Amino acid sequence: MKRYRIGEIATLSSLTERTIRYYEEQGLIKARRSEGGQRWYTDEDLVYLKRIIELKGLGFSIQEIKKIFEMKDSDRSGNMRREALLAEYRKKLDADMKKLKELQSHIDELEWHVHQLEKAEDGFTECPGALCASCQYRARCTFFRSKG
Repeated sequence: MKRYRIGEIATLSSLTERTIRYYEEQGLIKARRSEGGQRWYTDEDLVYLKRIIELKGLGFSIQEIKKIFEMKDSDRSGNMRREALLAEYRKKLDADMKKLKELQSHIDELEWHVHQLEKAEDGFTECPGALCASCQYRARCTFFRSKG
């Protein structure tokens, strides 16, 4: 079994030594100790560190990751962890889809304002006028609707 000191596993995982110690304090990984008390880690720890990075990148909290990792001892088949991950992924996907829709609405609103300001070449004290009838945003334009 390959053994890594903390500096080596930090380099391999692209994490800082402090972050690795923090994950250890949180119970996500467990360092073994040499007779001299020096921490050492295995390839399995490296896999777990990379999994933590991946899950954090997907928006998982340390507590959510810990909960999933803790299932390992009682879930030999992996089915409980798979179901738990699937449920969490779906929850995060739903939340991100909602954020995406809100962001798209915001972008649409900004595009509308940009379009309106670009049409008002001689200042913008009034609606661009005749261009309103052909404007792609006429359905939402308060000026166009008020003109009838």
